[in-house]
Amino acid sequence: MAMMKCQKCPKTATLHITEILGEDQIEEWHLCEECFHRFQVEQAHKNSPHKHAAPVETHDDPDEQNVLNRECEVCSLKFIDFRNSGRLGCPHDYAAFREELLPLLENIHGETRHCGKAPRQQPDRQRKEAELTQLRKQLTQAVTKEAYEEAARLRDRIRRMEEA
Repeated sequence: MAMMKCQKCPKTATLHITEILGEDQIEEWHLCEECFHRFQVEQAHKNSPHKHAAPVETHDDPDEQNVLNRECEVCSLKFIDFRNSGRLGCPHDYAAFREELLPLLENIHGETRHCGKAPRQQPDRQRKEAELTQLRKQLTQAVTKEAYEEAARLRDRIRRMEEA
């Protein structure tokens, strides 16, 4: 794969931005890290209601640079490489980049724990167990919220299912 050059300087582009402007109109930018940060400032300034104000200077945050350059001890993938490609290198990356991945996963999936999928044609016993587990979880949440009528209804439903 050929390396692409930054559109604003001679460095290698590490970030690729595609903006959809209209139905058949798109703009693409291929930028290095530094030019990308400047581009973000320009875009924020351009879209700001205070367009005549002086643009805010950005200073590279050393903590952010440390995070971007942190790498997995097993596969040597750097976090910046994950951000650029969207792909992790090995299962150990989940632990290596845990702090950065948790908010991302929660934002994308609404959860940080993978529960998997159940077969469409589950046997009745497995379906019943899954439903009981879900009802018990709802019961715990109802008690926590002090919704005692709902909790009593859920408790009775669980008892009926367990007796059947």
